[in-house]
Amino acid sequence: MKWTAEAEDAIKKIPFFVRKRVRTRVEKEAEGEGKPLITIAEVNATQARFLSRMETDIKGYQIETCFGAGGCPNRANACDELMQKLETLLSEENLLDFLKKEVKGPLKYHHEFRITLADCPNACSQPQIKDIGIIGACVPETTQIPCSQCEACVDACREKAISLETGMPVIQPEIQIDRCLYCGKCIEVCPTGTLGAGSRGYRVLLGGKLGRHPKLASELPGVFSEDAVLSVVKDCLSFYRQHSKGGERFAEIFTEQAFEETSARIDRNYRLIEGIDDGRKKG
Repeated sequence: MKWTAEAEDAIKKIPFFVRKRVRTRVEKEAEGEGKPLITIAEVNATQARFLSRMETDIKGYQIETCFGAGGCPNRANACDELMQKLETLLSEENLLDFLKKEVKGPLKYHHEFRITLADCPNACSQPQIKDIGIIGACVPETTQIPCSQCEACVDACREKAISLETGMPVIQPEIQIDRCLYCGKCIEVCPTGTLGAGSRGYRVLLGGKLGRHPKLASELPGVFSEDAVLSVVKDCLSFYRQHSKGGERFAEIFTEQAFEETSARIDRNYRLIEGIDDGRKKG
């Protein structure tokens, strides 16, 4: 659907965490009224209705991804099926009733529990500032195929996690796993197949938020399977229900000590893919 420049400028001024919802609603309402062009009048009318009926739109949680059904052009691991399973899990948790009991007064969007998924480390959906952030990961590994020493992998790695000693008779790429973000770019550019995809899974970040006292999420060490991610989310939701009072955000109650305890508990109970534990800093 076409938008005027004025309407596009107006939608950009709406807070990013509700912008998608407002834009979708503007287009839906315009389509319902048979309008082929969205002007500032349609934006203002929808925004007014949106804000006046905010509480009726609250469902207790928000779950988002970067590109939706279109997919990420830099995809390290697809999040589509995981997102559907998380949607089911969050719906079954009935967080809306929990919030209604805890929050005094009308519910607003900032009360909702937020989970964001990203298919690659570029993380356009901003998982670093959500209650739970999930990032697709592809762990590179060296195969038995000899390396041509073309250095394509070295050039492709923005984290400088791959080294290659040229001039040696037989040499394989060395991967510094503590630097690797598991984007998979080195695998894509390797012409010989010396670098291949090992495990695919997800990185998990906990306890991020914006607001008056912003906080970046802390990353759990390692790469997790889909089932392990679902178990981590259940663990965090249980913590949230036990400790959140009066509508407190997960990040407000999820202290450094809570992160350490959660990390240790997850380490004991949920298997990391291929036993991967990269020693990445927890803060």
